[in-house]
Amino acid sequence: MNPKTLRIGLVGPLPPPSGGMANQTLQLAKLLGEEGVKVEVIQVNRPYSPAWVENLRGVRAVFRLVPYLTRLFTSARDVDLYHVMANSGWSWHLFAAPAIWIAALRGKPVVVNYRGGEADAFLQKSLSWVKASMMRADVLIVPSGFLKAVFGKYGIPAEVVPNIINLDRFSSTGTARRREDTPCLLVARNLEPIYDNATAIRAAAIVRETVPGLRLVVAGSGPERPMLEALARELGIADAVTFTGRVDNADMAALYRGADIMLNPSLVDNMPNSVLEALASGVPVISTNVGGVPYIVEHGKTALLVPPKSPGEMAAAIASLLADPSLAGRLRDAGIESVQQYTWANVRERLLRTYEQVLAKRTNAVLEQT
Repeated sequence: MNPKTLRIGLVGPLPPPSGGMANQTLQLAKLLGEEGVKVEVIQVNRPYSPAWVENLRGVRAVFRLVPYLTRLFTSARDVDLYHVMANSGWSWHLFAAPAIWIAALRGKPVVVNYRGGEADAFLQKSLSWVKASMMRADVLIVPSGFLKAVFGKYGIPAEVVPNIINLDRFSSTGTARRREDTPCLLVARNLEPIYDNATAIRAAAIVRETVPGLRLVVAGSGPERPMLEALARELGIADAVTFTGRVDNADMAALYRGADIMLNPSLVDNMPNSVLEALASGVPVISTNVGGVPYIVEHGKTALLVPPKSPGEMAAAIASLLADPSLAGRLRDAGIESVQQYTWANVRERLLRTYEQVLAKRTNAVLEQT
C-alpha cells in the first residue's frame, strides 16, 4: 500500500486534557501525516461554542454532539476509511457507535480501535448494543492481548495493534538519578477513583518512616485532588507530596527523568501509556497486577507487580528497590529493551496492513455485487 494515496478519517479526542486516548489520537495523526497519509481528525471533544455553554449541564451535550455528527457525515466525501478511537460507557454510545453507523450509511469501511480498561464490565452490561454496532464495522483492533481476550470471551474477534511510544521523547538518555537519601517516586495517573492514587500516598507514608527524605510527585488532575491532599496532611507527609496538576504529554519526559521509581496504583487498566513511558525513560516500575498490566510487563523481570489496594505491599516493593540498586538496574535495563516493540517502526506495518486488508475486502465485496 502507498500511504500517500490514503485518506483517513481519524475519530477521537484531542488534548486538552491530556490522557491516554487523547495523546494516542494526536500522536497517530502526526505519525500518519508524516507517512504522507491525508488525515482528517474528527474531534469528539471539541471546545464548546460559545464557551459559556460548558456551564449548562445537560444542554451542553447537544452543542457538542450535533456539530460532531454533522462533521462525521460530511467528511465521508473526502476519506477512504474511518479509524475510530473507542472507549467504554457514554463515550461508546455518544461517539464511537454513531461514527460506525454513519460510516456504514455512507458506505465507508471502519476500523474500530478500542482502548478502555473497563471493557469486561461494559460488555457485560451493553453487549447487545456493542454487537449491533460491531456488525457494521470491518475490524476491531485493540492495543493488548488482554483486550483481545476480553472481546473474545464475548464472541467478538479482535486484532492486536499496540500503543505507540515516542522514544525520541521518552528516553533513558540524560535521566537524572537522585541521591539515596532523597529518592523521588512518581505517579502519573489522573486523580480519579479507578486509579487509586490514595494507595500510592499511603505506601509513600509507610516508606517515609525509614526513608525520611523520600518524596512523591503526583502528576495529573481530577476530582479526587482535595481528598488526596487531605490524606497527605492526615498522614503527615504533605510537605513531601507535590501535586503538579495537569501535565501535557510533552512535559512528562522531564518528570520521568527526575524520578527514581514510577508507581501505577490503578484498580482497572488496559495498556497504560504511563507505564510504557516510564520503562522507556529508564524508570523502574511498580504497578498493581490488574487488567492488561501483566500482559505488558513481567513481575521480577521488567517491573514489580503488587495486588490492588495494598499500600503495605506497594511500600515493601518500593523499599526493596531502594535497598537493592542491582535489582532496580536489572528492571531498568529489561524495561528499556521491552518497549522497543512499541516504536512506530514496529507498529506502522501492522496498522497499514490492517488498513490495506479492510480496503481490499470492501473493494472485493463491491465487485462481487456488480
